[in-house]
Amino acid sequence: MADCFSTQKRREVMSKIGSKDTQIEIKVRLWLYHRGIRYRKNCKTIIGKPDITIKKYKIAIFVHGCFWHGHENCKYYRLPKSNLEYWKEKLEKNIKRDKENIEKLEQMGWNVFVLWECQLKSEFEPTMIELLKKINAIRNSKENQAHLLSK
Repeated sequence: MADCFSTQKRREVMSKIGSKDTQIEIKVRLWLYHRGIRYRKNCKTIIGKPDITIKKYKIAIFVHGCFWHGHENCKYYRLPKSNLEYWKEKLEKNIKRDKENIEKLEQMGWNVFVLWECQLKSEFEPTMIELLKKINAIRNSKENQAHLLSK
């Protein structure tokens, strides 16, 4: 299917797509906030600037757009027909960077969660409930460790 925009218009449209505070990120943050989870967003001091960070418990949450982060076998991830080399290289760099950042965080003892756009669009509530269970398990584990150390 041919692009309905000229090359210049396509550039303009793509340049306006933000890298933070996307609708899905805001929805995730509000859901967590309304359940008592307090966090920092896009924390610059943490490797990869996770979308959501809970420093006290070393929890980093990335909300990945399927296109921008190259979600394989996903209906939202399809290479554009025009300027193919540029997009291939750009998305491959994004995928490599994401993998490296996650590995570094995990090596530093962080609990890293990646939420995919497609997963959140099709199963938002179950995905978030599962994430909340994992966050609470980490919180409870850390609090139990602190309690044992204080005895």
